[in-house]
Order: sequence, then structure tokens, then C-alpha cells
Amino acid sequence: MSSIKQFQVTFDCAEPERVARFWCEVLGYVVPPPPEGFATWDDFDRSLPAEEQGSAFACVDPSGVGPRLFFQRVPEGKTVKNRLHLDVRVGTGLVGDERLAVLEAECARLIALGAERVQLLPADGVNESCLVMRDVEGNEFCLD
Repeated sequence: MSSIKQFQVTFDCAEPERVARFWCEVLGYVVPPPPEGFATWDDFDRSLPAEEQGSAFACVDPSGVGPRLFFQRVPEGKTVKNRLHLDVRVGTGLVGDERLAVLEAECARLIALGAERVQLLPADGVNESCLVMRDVEGNEFCLD
């Protein structure tokens, strides 16, 4: 039997720091300390060749439980639906109107951060309701 592996989730994006800071707010993640020898991430970034400056950023779960999120600059924009997305679990264990109220409250908070509401997927007898959203660069995710 193989052991469980750690993993990170990587986002392709145009503005890595902007998208990373959005997800820090969504998930309660934090920016990790800069590499040894640098007082700030800005100091580290300025040490890179000009073409690499601003090309990546990361955030981590302060409890160490969740995966690291890594954001890398790519030249092309998003053009189609994501093949992978995050489900932000805010309504776990809730059903009906109570669940919808929690989803709507979190949706309003995330819209204030720059997210976009796409659509409500109502409960269907098998799955509970969830809200499809987009982050600050249009990547889909669900409030579940």
C-alpha cells in the first residue's frame, strides 16, 4: 500500500499575486515567509531577472492541513471551462433554506473581494444546493 502524498494546487493566471491574495481571503490562507536571506517577497522578486519578476506567488494553510496553492503567470488567458475546480465547503451539513442562507452570505463576501456569481445549482434530491462562482480572473469554483 502506498503512503499518502502531499500535493499543491497550481493555478495558471495573468496576475499571480492578485489571484493568490484573493484565495488567501477566500480560504483564510496566508502568504508564507520569503526565502531565507530576503526580508520581503518584494525583495526576493527584485532579485529575479526582469522577465521572471511577478511570475509566481503562493499561499498556504496556516494550520498546515490544506494543500499549498501556487499561482504561475502564463501568457494565454482563460478561454474554456476549467477541467478542475475548487469546492469551497461553507455549507457542510446544512440543508434547505439554512444552507442557502450560508451560501448566499459567503457569495456576498466573495463578490466584495472581486468574485462573480455565475449560477445557483438547486438541490435535486441527490445533491444539496451549491453556487457556481468565478474568481478574479474568471476561474470557476463552487460554494458548496
